[in-house]
Amino acid sequence: MSLRGKKGLVVGIANEHSIAYGCAKVFREAGADLAITYLNAKAEPFVRPLAEALGSALIVPCDVRIEGQLEAVFAAVEQQWGHFDFLLHSIAYAPKEDLHARITDCSQAGFSMAMDISCHSFIRMARLSEPLMRDGGCLLTVTFYGAEKVVEDYNLMGPVKAALEASVRYMAAELGDKRIRVHAISPGPLKTRAASGIERFDELLEQARTRTPEHKLVSIEDIGNFAAFLVSDAAASLTGNIEYIDAGYHIVA
Repeated sequence: MSLRGKKGLVVGIANEHSIAYGCAKVFREAGADLAITYLNAKAEPFVRPLAEALGSALIVPCDVRIEGQLEAVFAAVEQQWGHFDFLLHSIAYAPKEDLHARITDCSQAGFSMAMDISCHSFIRMARLSEPLMRDGGCLLTVTFYGAEKVVEDYNLMGPVKAALEASVRYMAAELGDKRIRVHAISPGPLKTRAASGIERFDELLEQARTRTPEHKLVSIEDIGNFAAFLVSDAAASLTGNIEYIDAGYHIVA
């Protein structure tokens, strides 16, 4: 599979264990040119060496909570390339006190923050991507099975990811005439920095390993291979899907 000649923006690398890094690595190996963001100055020393090793044309800060910073990222992409072909959105956040509480008890402020960072930021990125994907393109985000079924201790992120998945379907319908495809990738549980905030996550990992038909967990490289297919021309007829890559985790009752 070749991504030669394609240009992509990757948002959400925190370190070498991130889903976003697994995807970026495969994108680059397939020939794509990449722009990569980091959250802030504290995160930059962990992200910049990875981005430089991938030969990234742009390495820029992106905290979607800071007014104007996301728009600055897309302005830099336009200045560097004029257009681009695919986006990976792999960011999510909820305040710890709300993430560890029952849905019934979560605060309005915590719910709003989780929805803004984890869901609405993808909508904003889609809006900013549209004029730069003049020849079509692909928008990817990352979800989890907890959007569809109740997963113990996933709590607040369940309804937030459900909103993200619904947004994927609606934006796929709205952007189809521009040949912009939209998908959510739904990996099985794996150990990342973001997932570490979920209570008893090690138990969830072991339950997932036991539950899957092959008794295995997926890797960030597995996810990257699938993401590379989705942004490639080989997947030109696919859009609006929640694409499971979880070793069969979602099929077992």
